[in-house]
Amino acid sequence: MSRLMMVAVFAMMPMLAMAADSDGRAQAERNEAAVREYFDRVWSRGEVDRLDHLLAPGYVNHTPSFGQPVPGPEGLKPIVIALRQAFPDLHYEIEDVIATPDHVVARVRMKGTHLGALGDLPPTGRAVDVLQINIERFENGHVVEHWRVTDELEFQKQLGVVPR
Repeated sequence: MSRLMMVAVFAMMPMLAMAADSDGRAQAERNEAAVREYFDRVWSRGEVDRLDHLLAPGYVNHTPSFGQPVPGPEGLKPIVIALRQAFPDLHYEIEDVIATPDHVVARVRMKGTHLGALGDLPPTGRAVDVLQINIERFENGHVVEHWRVTDELEFQKQLGVVPR
C-alpha cells in the first residue's frame, strides 16, 4: 500500500467512526420511539394490533404475567387484553429511558383501577400505582426479547392481597 493511500485511510477513520456513531444514535432513537409507542398505544390505549408492527415474529417474553405465552405478537396480545380488562383505565408513564442501538431500558409507572377480574382475584375497586423496569432487545427495528421487573409486593399491597 502506498504511503499516500495509508495516509488517506488513516485520515478517513475519524469520519467513518463518526458515521457509525451517527447510525448508532439514529437506531437508538428509533428504538426509543418504538418503546414509547409500545407503552402509549399498546398498553395505555389497548391498540394490540400495533404489536404486529413492533414485535418480531419470534418475540420472546422472558417474564410474562400469566403462564408461558407463545412467541411473537400473538403471545402478548392476550396478556395486554387481560390486564386492560382488569384495569380499564390502565395507563403507563415513562419516567426514564436508556436507549442503545440494540436495547432500550424503560423505567415506567403503571397506574390503573382494578375493576375487572385479574386471574383468580375478583375486582377490588382499588387504584394501583407501581413501578416497573422493562428491558427490550431489538433486531432489525423490532423487539425480539423482553424482560420486566415489577414491584409485585407493592402491587399486591395496593390491591389488598397482602397487608400493608
